Amino acid sequence: MLATPDSRDALAAPPARGPVHPGWLRAMHWLNAVAVFVMVASGWRIYNASPLFDFAFPAGITLGGWLGGALQWHFAGMWLLFANGVLYLAMNVATGRLWRKFFPLSARGVAADLSAALRGRLAHADPRSYNQVQRLAYLFVMADIAVLVVSGLVLWKSVQFDLLRELLGGYEAARRVHFAAMALLVAFVAVHLAMVALVPRSLLAMIRGK
Repeated sequence: MLATPDSRDALAAPPARGPVHPGWLRAMHWLNAVAVFVMVASGWRIYNASPLFDFAFPAGITLGGWLGGALQWHFAGMWLLFANGVLYLAMNVATGRLWRKFFPLSARGVAADLSAALRGRLAHADPRSYNQVQRLAYLFVMADIAVLVVSGLVLWKSVQFDLLRELLGGYEAARRVHFAAMALLVAFVAVHLAMVALVPRSLLAMIRGK
């Protein structure tokens, strides 16, 4: 995310200090990518069965073929996303990676790094270290996925999760929260892919670990 190297650092090799990403993280990253794809594509099919707004997603980019099939795909993706997410957080906390990678974080630091990125001056010679825009983006997407899970529980089992339903403002409000969280997740993925295209070394690091 937002790791555009300048001309001086574009060809700089990262210091040899072991893998950029440990094996467990790379495995969880790709499992998460599969889960997000399944949930978004099947979720679009579910949305089309009862639209919130005056548009529908093209059938060719949805998954499931029909409402029942889409629901089955969606639940499968949901359990994979939930289990993988819980394990991801547990591993990050247990290894200390959560604090080491995503903190410290400050409004001033984010603003400075964002300004440098927009001007193409944000160096990223060592992919092991996240700049503050990356830290904020990854923390945001963790929170966004948590909102997706919570609002999804309300849509799935509204009676059983009545407290969550009320906290979200009711069933229809939960649908809108779920849709908004989905849209933000898709936006994150789009920006993430754009940044990977600008810094292809980051994709190799997520595949090979270095």
